[in-house]
Amino acid sequence: MSIPSLFVKALKPNVTPNFSSQTAWAILRAVVGIMMIHNGLDKLSNIESFAQAYVQVIGLPFPIFFSYLAAFTELIGAPLVAIGFLTRPAALGLFSTMCVAMYHHILVSGFNIPYLELSAIYAVCFLFFVVNGAGLFSTDALMTYWIDASSLSAQAKQLMRLEQAYEAPSAQKEPVEMVTK
Repeated sequence: MSIPSLFVKALKPNVTPNFSSQTAWAILRAVVGIMMIHNGLDKLSNIESFAQAYVQVIGLPFPIFFSYLAAFTELIGAPLVAIGFLTRPAALGLFSTMCVAMYHHILVSGFNIPYLELSAIYAVCFLFFVVNGAGLFSTDALMTYWIDASSLSAQAKQLMRLEQAYEAPSAQKEPVEMVTK
């Protein structure tokens, strides 16, 4: 293998869903989902304190309501992302929560990377899943395959019936001979 082809192989983006890329996708989904669960638990452990320290600071009305909303989005959405079930809506909720967290960090400390980094990394990961879905190794993919297989089966049966309907009348007709001069 030549040096240029090694560089091409090392640098070429993966555009086809292969086993290694889908495995990495599933690992990312599971790790990010599992790691996010503790954030929801932390919020629920002292919801009033979280509401006062985070939600009131950014000026949202009904701070207790929005604190519970954030906590339950993380507690419900994160495991859904981890197992790859309803991934896009769950990731959208988590992405929104992380955008609010980033806004809070910017308001409190400006563009201070140590405060922003974790919520920004989470936000980008969840945005990835909003755009791309859960990947092939997920509950969403299994359900989609099952739904598509049953609808494909119905479509195949309908196509076979149509073919049989067209074949039946043509079998009864007598062949037409061509007259040549």
